[in-house]
Amino acid sequence: MAVDYTVIVLYLAGMLAMGWWGMRRAKSKSEFLVAGRRLGPWMYSGTMAAIVLGGASTIGGVGLGYKYGLSGAWMVFTIGLGLLALSVFFSARIARLKVYTVSEMLDLRYGGRAGLITGVVMWAYTLMLAVTSTIAYATIFDVLFDLPRTLAIVLGGTIVVAYSTLGGMWSITITDMVQFVVKTIGVLLLLLPIAVFKAGGFAEMKAALPTSYFEPLGIGGETIFTYVLIYTFGMLIGQDIWQRVFTARTDKVAKWGGTVAGTYCLVYALAGAVIGTAAKVMYPKLPSADDAFATIVKDELPMGVRGLVLAAALAAVMSTSSGALIACATVANNDIWSRLRGTVVKEAGGEHDEVKGNRVFILVMGVAVIGIAIALNDVVQALTVAYNLLVAGLLVPILGGLLWRRGTVQGALAAVGVGGLAVIGLMWTYGILANEPVYYGLLASLAAYVIVSLATRPTDAAVLANWRARLTGQDTPAGTDPSVPAPVTA
Repeated sequence: MAVDYTVIVLYLAGMLAMGWWGMRRAKSKSEFLVAGRRLGPWMYSGTMAAIVLGGASTIGGVGLGYKYGLSGAWMVFTIGLGLLALSVFFSARIARLKVYTVSEMLDLRYGGRAGLITGVVMWAYTLMLAVTSTIAYATIFDVLFDLPRTLAIVLGGTIVVAYSTLGGMWSITITDMVQFVVKTIGVLLLLLPIAVFKAGGFAEMKAALPTSYFEPLGIGGETIFTYVLIYTFGMLIGQDIWQRVFTARTDKVAKWGGTVAGTYCLVYALAGAVIGTAAKVMYPKLPSADDAFATIVKDELPMGVRGLVLAAALAAVMSTSSGALIACATVANNDIWSRLRGTVVKEAGGEHDEVKGNRVFILVMGVAVIGIAIALNDVVQALTVAYNLLVAGLLVPILGGLLWRRGTVQGALAAVGVGGLAVIGLMWTYGILANEPVYYGLLASLAAYVIVSLATRPTDAAVLANWRARLTGQDTPAGTDPSVPAPVTA
């Protein structure tokens, strides 16, 4: 294992080095939180794909393939569909707004009174996303070094917190680009063909497994529909995803770069399912489907390649964890703390050092995430609660604000409150993992938004005029930011 250990240690050291490099570059709020809004198409595509394809998409995607066959691709496939929908239909408008958070967009659209409550909901979602990603370090470091769970979480979490705190979005962007390359080589170019070969090829796999393993809807129509509601719609409104859209140099980069990343996700989804199906042929009686990835890597890959593929799994977890962490800290600082203090956020300098303030929030949130990850046992339930609250509470007011001129701030707040309370009550009634809470919670949110919006006065014409001007990029030249230096074209 010495060669494998060397690969992993070099990878982790490289992540810390990227954090140091990012610290030297992030000199303003814009640089620290959104990489100066100047990423070119290739860098934007790679980092966007890296953040959405995390440990759940890699280890969990292989596990679903082990359990259901090719239809196990649907979870990651719906993530890719959500990213495609966001990129094609909404990302250009989102990028032109020149904001930092989803709540700032809602304030801009509805007149400045929706941000705090939506910020709290978004903060809870990003916090739990960061926690569940951090817990995944325990699985990977257990395979690598046979470390205790707590030590593994502290080790992995500390590295992510370190490079995220040092350089903000610049560090995360560079590390995510490295992680994207490592995942592509490790999972798509190495693990996929090796797994299929070791399983005897597709003909042997079809002969050894039930026909349901090769049916596109074998996982079940209701499960697929729930994936669409949670993951496809979740991609449209998550702060962690929007904050990456804000890094695009132009609205065209956001649209076409995101489309490339979404297409990559569809390929990655199918690859994970095929690897899991191959693992089922080789190891038909694993105690847990989620053990399939680690088992096939440990037992079937040659020295050195094994280290690279495990680094790919580590990269998948780190990219999601760091993206969720900076999103959580950005929301906590800009949407909650600043509003409660009543301070005016400034780009740089003045009464508050914005870079230093956001760096402190990343550090504090990072320590909290590591602590919660150590204490938390049921990861699936925590993530389900987070996604249910996000979709049922925020999907309607966000998409309604983008698509329906008649929506009002009262309607938006009603949608958040009714949808959030409904999904919590329904989870209590049906169970946290049931499908009904998100179904009915989303319908309740939509009804509240439409009814209350129609029953209240329309949004002020001046607010809507400012909103339309920002959507079309009329306040600043298209694709530019006055505080931003020349673009990065990578």
